[in-house]
Amino acid sequence: MAASIDPLVVGRVIGDVVDMFIPSVSMSVYYGSKHVTNGCEIKPSIAVNPPKVTIAGHADELYALVMTDPDAPSPSEPSMREWAHWLVPVGSFTGKEMLPYMGPRPTVGIHRYILVLFQQKSTIGFVEQPQSRANFSTRCFAGHLDFGLPVATVYFNAQKEPASRRR
Repeated sequence: MAASIDPLVVGRVIGDVVDMFIPSVSMSVYYGSKHVTNGCEIKPSIAVNPPKVTIAGHADELYALVMTDPDAPSPSEPSMREWAHWLVPVGSFTGKEMLPYMGPRPTVGIHRYILVLFQQKSTIGFVEQPQSRANFSTRCFAGHLDFGLPVATVYFNAQKEPASRRR
């Protein structure tokens, strides 16, 4: 029997963005009718608005969701790693976004967009927005708020769409 290899390891999500963890929560992410699965491709044009995120079986828990692009501005030279796209509480406490949603905007190459779910130990108070979306660190953010390891993660790939040619 062949051993299964975790897509988060293959996609370098574990290592580049988060440390090894054991998923303990079922999270579903949808852009419209498109279900996000690890490594799938999502066109930036369908990800203009925030995705619908659902967490199964844990309605009374508090969570925080982080979405980043570890490949900014280019996968071969990710000098802005990680670019913060969204920071938001989810679950029973759907408070104000900590950082408003910004859809994928890859300029060159194929970019990974990582959605990381953390379980909050308690309600978090005011969280100051990062001064810049560039050079965000999911690990540091989680450490600062004492979240611990993620409870769920999913990622998708996106690349710049060709300009539409009108005649």
